[in-house]
Amino acid sequence: MNIIENIKEKARLKNKTIVLPEFMDERVVKAGEIAVNEGIANIILLGNIDEIKKENRSVNLDNIKVIDPKTSELTQNLIEKLSVLRKIEKEQARELLLNDYMYYACMLVKEGLADGVVSGACHSSANTLRPALQIIKTKENCELVSAFFLMDVPNKEYGYNGAFIFSDCGLNQNPNANELACIAMESAKSFKELVGAEPIVAMLSHSTKGSATHDDVNKVVEATKIAKKNSEFLLDGELQLDAAIDKEVAKIKASDSFVAGRANVLIFPDLDAGNIGYKLVERLANAKAYGPITQGIKKPINDLSRGCNVDDIVGAIAITVVQCED
Repeated sequence: MNIIENIKEKARLKNKTIVLPEFMDERVVKAGEIAVNEGIANIILLGNIDEIKKENRSVNLDNIKVIDPKTSELTQNLIEKLSVLRKIEKEQARELLLNDYMYYACMLVKEGLADGVVSGACHSSANTLRPALQIIKTKENCELVSAFFLMDVPNKEYGYNGAFIFSDCGLNQNPNANELACIAMESAKSFKELVGAEPIVAMLSHSTKGSATHDDVNKVVEATKIAKKNSEFLLDGELQLDAAIDKEVAKIKASDSFVAGRANVLIFPDLDAGNIGYKLVERLANAKAYGPITQGIKKPINDLSRGCNVDDIVGAIAITVVQCED
């Protein structure tokens, strides 16, 4: 059983409700149907039921709850709550909720009417995360929100039976040492939560244990020190990618490291490296990449790649359910 099937099994035990605000995308509607049929989640789809049926004639919506923000009896209360929360006029709150369904979705979660949101199939990450940060906000004692990909690599020799978390691959352009340490610690927690195995965290660089000197290397070294001081997880750096995951290379480059050659959580030094890295592994190694999955928000609000397929969305729904608190 691959990693996403394990996550689906966990999701089936939780009975959570996930909102899908992108009713206009047939991939999203189909994924919602599959998630319900497989018992992964209860689904709320935002939109007009007649429009959805017209554009998705092959999809059975009988077991999906459809809420039309323009006519729902919930809307007026959400307008009032958003007005107070954001300190804006009610008319402005109305405009947000009726013109950007991501705001509506986040308000459903805020009011306890749903447990999480999956969006981004046809919207940018900024459009997905802005309402989440304004309404749901970050976790206590969490410095920033970051985004990771859960990778399922066919070569099971590496990682945890081929499972990795790559982070940050979606949000933070050039994190400083403190931010990089925060990303590492949150990513370790996410790996433990989703995979159920012990995270082994490598702080990646073009240098291994002082083999190169540069300000970029110094940042990773400092981040490693901060994370080690504040985390109970097994973590080390700075490590080159081959030293982090390959046992034979680790013997040569970092023989005294308990992480080298065993890493399953890879922390990239900046967004360029992370984004390029996950796409290389996805395309050249035929790996499955689920994400970008956010961490650091009080409730699970997850983004999608606009190039996602139906299976990717179903996987993201399952991951979002597992991230929900019991």
